Amino acid sequence: MKLLITGGHLSPALALIDEIEKIKKEVDIIFVGRKYPTDRERTLSLEYKEISKKNLIFISIEAGRLNRIISVSSLISFIRIPFGLIQAFFIINKYRPDKIMSFGGYLALPVVFWGYIFRIPVYTHEQTLRPGLANRFISFFSKKIFVSFDEVKHNFPAKKTFVSGNPVKPSIFRIIDKPFEIKKDRQVIYITGGSLGSHSINLHIKKILKSLLDKYIVIHQVGDTKEYHDYEDLLTIKDQLPKVLQSRYFLVKHFFDDQIGYIYNISDLVIGRSGANTFFELLSLNKPALFIPLPWSSGREQQHHAEIFTKAGCGEIFHQISPSEKLLRLIDLMAGRIEYYKNNFKNLSKFYKKNVSKYLISEIFKQD
Repeated sequence: MKLLITGGHLSPALALIDEIEKIKKEVDIIFVGRKYPTDRERTLSLEYKEISKKNLIFISIEAGRLNRIISVSSLISFIRIPFGLIQAFFIINKYRPDKIMSFGGYLALPVVFWGYIFRIPVYTHEQTLRPGLANRFISFFSKKIFVSFDEVKHNFPAKKTFVSGNPVKPSIFRIIDKPFEIKKDRQVIYITGGSLGSHSINLHIKKILKSLLDKYIVIHQVGDTKEYHDYEDLLTIKDQLPKVLQSRYFLVKHFFDDQIGYIYNISDLVIGRSGANTFFELLSLNKPALFIPLPWSSGREQQHHAEIFTKAGCGEIFHQISPSEKLLRLIDLMAGRIEYYKNNFKNLSKFYKKNVSKYLISEIFKQD
């Protein structure tokens, strides 16, 4: 049995792969994704590194996308659409998978299209509250559609749509590898911009870093985008700090799957974007969050995810156009009331579903 996995969301894909490797060892997994994170970046993507570590077949694809905003980059992306379709045809024709599992996005669309043409059963998972255009197209070619939120069902055909919840990586619950050792003599704050990092968040942290380190231990995942050289800039700032503050600042480009469990375990507060996967990971861990929603996320999905946390009393929202001083005040506010935020996770219980990966596997491999 060959299963091809594709799409723009790495975390649920890794969760599914881990579960398949545990209970269905006879399945050969092929992963189709991006070897490089963006068109302009030539550093290896996190998905390429993670899949390679698992010794699975990784096939790179360069697909274009439709954008509602007209610009030079959007036109270049549009021109790339036929190239993605050609690549996807050769991938499907060569590997002939028995089933295809999509985790959405423009990258998955050409693969799913040819899977449908080749009469290969296609399954897809929608993580967010606001499905994008690519996922709406993908749903047309899919045999079954899984969604994380009950509110999303009406966006897709009712007969083939199922509320599954979101697969969460088992590694977030376990301490497997410690990238560094932290002596926890004060609260720990984990700041992350996702696998690529966030230049906007990093700019805010540059301005308030010393004030943060006066009170907290800071783990800062900055990404490795060469265009902004945030890692290098922050490393220079760290070197100029007093030794005692340097010892409280842990600066990294990204964390691997087997390292994130330690980071979550030791952290009291998480600061970062509010994508669906982050939402469900923090929900699973009862970890308070100060969300900084990506302003241009599709359908303002990140804003909606952050609002769910905030209304439940499990987090706060900071808008990245606000002054950095406000971010510092919010961090201090939350750090002083951590137990209050933790105790409110019972208000989010309806969003939490266990064993999602097992459920997806049972549906994908069900004998119809």
